[in-house]
Amino acid sequence: MTTAIEICSEERLRRSGLRPTRQRMALADLIFAKGDRHLTVEELHEEAVTAGVPVSLATVYNTLHQFTEAGMIRVLAVESAKTYFDTNVSDHHHFFVEGHNEVLDIPISSITIGNLPEPPEGMEIAHVDVVIRLRRKRG
Repeated sequence: MTTAIEICSEERLRRSGLRPTRQRMALADLIFAKGDRHLTVEELHEEAVTAGVPVSLATVYNTLHQFTEAGMIRVLAVESAKTYFDTNVSDHHHFFVEGHNEVLDIPISSITIGNLPEPPEGMEIAHVDVVIRLRRKRG
């Protein structure tokens, strides 16, 4: 029997031009069932293992990059050691809580970007990503 989430995942994959394999659908279910969020390859792999989805870390990595190329999610580089994947592909910015590895959305209307340089000949600006790093107040 097919569930509503499986139908959504299958349709989402097909609309993005990806073949809805069993592993892609299972990972899409895990990624999108909780709404907009930020996750790493390792976090999704752990969720998959906990949910009983037989998938390797390499498959999770490859699938997240396929989803990124298809426009389903976007890459968010907030620190050099970890890459986060964002299910919200709209234009918005982020807070990063240092020491807690937590990423929070900032609505696009909260920040005004100005005085951007002209891109080189033949290029255009695709995105401007602002990451504001936070830490707990001391004392």
